[in-house]
Amino acid sequence: MKSWTRREFGRSTGAIVLAGLGPRLAASESKARVVVVGGGIGGATAAKYLAASARTIEITLVEPNPNYTTCFFSNLYIAGLCSLESLTHGYETLAQRYGINVVHDSVAAVDPVAKTVGLKSGPKLPYDRVVVAPGIAFNYEALAGYDEAATQVIPHAWNAGSQTQLLRRQLESMEDGGVFVLVAPPNPFRCPPAPYERASLIAYYFKQHKPRSRILILDAKDSFNAQDLFLDAWERHYRGMIEWLPAQFTGGIKAIDVKERSVKTASETFKAAVANVIPPQMAGQFAQQNGLVDQSGWCPIDPITFESKLQPGIHVVGDASSAGDMPKSAFVANSQAKACAFAIIAALTGSERQPPHLFNTCYTFLSPDDAVSNAISFKPAAGTIKIVDNFVSQVHESAETRHQAAREAQSWYTAFTRDTFGYAAF
Repeated sequence: MKSWTRREFGRSTGAIVLAGLGPRLAASESKARVVVVGGGIGGATAAKYLAASARTIEITLVEPNPNYTTCFFSNLYIAGLCSLESLTHGYETLAQRYGINVVHDSVAAVDPVAKTVGLKSGPKLPYDRVVVAPGIAFNYEALAGYDEAATQVIPHAWNAGSQTQLLRRQLESMEDGGVFVLVAPPNPFRCPPAPYERASLIAYYFKQHKPRSRILILDAKDSFNAQDLFLDAWERHYRGMIEWLPAQFTGGIKAIDVKERSVKTASETFKAAVANVIPPQMAGQFAQQNGLVDQSGWCPIDPITFESKLQPGIHVVGDASSAGDMPKSAFVANSQAKACAFAIIAALTGSERQPPHLFNTCYTFLSPDDAVSNAISFKPAAGTIKIVDNFVSQVHESAETRHQAAREAQSWYTAFTRDTFGYAAF
């Protein structure tokens, strides 16, 4: 495995979006129909690239909500550093510029025999291929005392929108000197650095507005992603404000007492002024209900086409897929969706199939002016997906390097969401 230098990484991130495009395919006479279920990053990207690359294929995107709010960058919102509106995106450009039939409805079920997608409002959409991007669901049964009703008192804030708004309001109303308790989930889960980025940015908020407050992280794990970078940043920026307790120290999370707003571990019970419980995760409910999930709780897929290994003709992209070394991140969902779109076009039009280009890039904020990054490329190998190259920020980088990464992160967000929701033509 090769490690990229920072200069190589800088060149690569500018080219990564374009590298995912593959060759623009000639229009086909085919009248094939593709239905995309779910308008998050994976679904919106798949719909856009299918429509833009093979315009004679009829694309329908089914999504119940009129807008999508990104989970990535939502920790900035929780800390009061951006608005929720700035993270919210509509589907108008996908419909108007790319001719995608956007249907705001929910899917009742997919019938793989009749090859139809049934909508909850009644109609059935015939298809030749289906792409599903069901995201994650929370495994409440794995965490005693915490269920969907409890999220209205102790939010998970792991889906951006009302949950993140609730957590932000609770932090704003918390008295100075209180303890914010964050329960971090076991692997695998959406966006591995995000719980620790959240702790960092909330510490920044406390430092500005409630300096006597503390943050306690109760982890279901004994280590976490980019741990050395976070521990270094917490010492430099927030000395004494953040305490991280691994599972080997507490004996693991045993239960949540919603009424008392406390977390019980094997060794001790911790009471919070504000609590944020991020539950164990599995593939989204749609995947569970339509036979796309194996015993792992995630969706096994072909590593080249992202076609389900359990339901032929149905492709799964994004967090719900079980994709080897690829983490569950927004950029991975975008990359998988492009590879999936080109594989479907090749299958439906008889055009040449290109090898997939699979990437992940991620920026993580330690403070508003201190960010770190990583970039990883992947390729299918031995029936799964393996890491090929990678770049990861290092401890002891200069303040200017980190400040530059924070500026780059803002540009990355703009370019990424434009690529997904179609604001910029390619």
